[in-house]
Amino acid sequence: MLRNHAHWIRALAIVLVGACAAGTASPVSTTPQAELYLSQFGYLSPKYRNPTSGNLLDQDTWEKAIMEFQSFAGLNVTGELDGETMQLMSLPRCGVKDKVGFGSDTRSKRYALQGSRWKVKDLTYRISKYPRRLERTAVDKEIAKAFGVWSEYTDLRFTPKKTGAVHIDIRFEENEHGDGDPFDGPGGTLAHAYFPVYGGDAHFDDAEQWTIDKPRGTNLFQVAAHEFGHSLGLSHSDVRSALMAPFYRGYDPVFRLDSDDIQGIQTLYGTKTRNPGGGAGATPTRTPRPKTPTEMDSELCTSPKIDAIFNTADGSTYAFKGDKYYKLTENAVAEGYPKKISDGWPGLPGNIDAAFTYKNGKTYFFQGTKYWRYQGRTIDGDYPKEISEGFTGVPDHLDAAMVWGGNGKIYFYKGSKFWRFDPLKRPPVKSTYPKPISNWEGVPNSVDAALQYTNGYTYFFKDDKYYRFNDRTFTVDQSDPPFPRPTAHWWYGCKNTPSTFNTLGNVRLQKSDEHPYDIGDLAQDAGIDEHQPFSRNSL
Repeated sequence: MLRNHAHWIRALAIVLVGACAAGTASPVSTTPQAELYLSQFGYLSPKYRNPTSGNLLDQDTWEKAIMEFQSFAGLNVTGELDGETMQLMSLPRCGVKDKVGFGSDTRSKRYALQGSRWKVKDLTYRISKYPRRLERTAVDKEIAKAFGVWSEYTDLRFTPKKTGAVHIDIRFEENEHGDGDPFDGPGGTLAHAYFPVYGGDAHFDDAEQWTIDKPRGTNLFQVAAHEFGHSLGLSHSDVRSALMAPFYRGYDPVFRLDSDDIQGIQTLYGTKTRNPGGGAGATPTRTPRPKTPTEMDSELCTSPKIDAIFNTADGSTYAFKGDKYYKLTENAVAEGYPKKISDGWPGLPGNIDAAFTYKNGKTYFFQGTKYWRYQGRTIDGDYPKEISEGFTGVPDHLDAAMVWGGNGKIYFYKGSKFWRFDPLKRPPVKSTYPKPISNWEGVPNSVDAALQYTNGYTYFFKDDKYYRFNDRTFTVDQSDPPFPRPTAHWWYGCKNTPSTFNTLGNVRLQKSDEHPYDIGDLAQDAGIDEHQPFSRNSL
């Protein structure tokens, strides 16, 4: 359900995506209001929802709730109700809980599954009551387009019906409308949807100014697409660019489903198979295309080994090599590259060891014993700092680093070992680390770089090769052509380079029973039972 908790605040420093809309309400500025907020959205027990009820909140529970909200929202995790946290609590957002079911552990995936799904893939729907201020044919088109967001990447099909029983009933209502959750007029509760186990229906507040393809008012398509995600079994994501994120950024004229949303819906319903030729519904992948002379001349074609690779907060992908950096498109190096690292990130040296962008939108660079933090292209404070200061338990002179999509935690790699860093824990690195890289089945030692790409896969790079790692099966993907593959051909768009290797060289794909304990630990991190074969039915 979509609720609005504040006036629009000045131009946002962070882009927050969701499907709620703006209005007016009281900002969160006091501790009791924050208690109500944290209880309403699943961070505190419902017994704290009424601050006057006499239920006492101990300091540890209070700080943990704030830290979990800050971590989910990508803020600095302080455990304090600071100004930045209260400002974010005051933003327009979706009213569905971020944590479905109080007492459950923190979400292990960046996308979140509510726990129920439809057992069929051919679903029906009906708009049983239309909005008063829009033409019916226009509403039909927007609702179909909103369902199409989810059918584009799955075998789900949505068929409108005028009569008879349907899976998802859609109504535009005002005030009390029979479900015990009344609407409250313009600018308050905008809509609410029910998970499959509760019927999947979606209700929209007809007192809102619903609009189509306009920046003013409340955009019907974006709100409906978000709500239908709930109707299909998705809860909120902590990825800011995801449709299923709880916070709102306003009308988006160039809407695009995030890879995090795609991962979530495909975990519930599988990948697209009804369009095997690959079309609009195919899972994003890297496909070589004809190369231009600029790409042919790239230094990466003759020497594909890189120092680091990472995504920025806006979704761009960059590779670092020496004192230069390259922007990567879906299938090549972008025109006009390479460029000097010192020009792109003033104050940052070359020969970077590792880099990643965290959930707070800030990018971290590592070299030797030091690290730098940037907000976009601007250095974010007094840097460099010692790795031993900011990342206690992590070694110097790293090989690679990334934020893993399986659990949102930071992983560092060096030689034959890896470390897991969780800023919410004390200490942030467990005493059971480091662990052998062989836990990541098929990934070699001494990797050069690591990345979770926008298609949801994790990639490891070494010398002139790359490996695609399947986060769900915990092994390098079996594919044709096989992995590892030549980086120059598949990532840099180089001409006259092979698309595959004749052999796997010295890489040995290890059997999963060689390290059952550690694979189990990784599986536990990702919330998967390693003793069960992965299937949609096992979720």
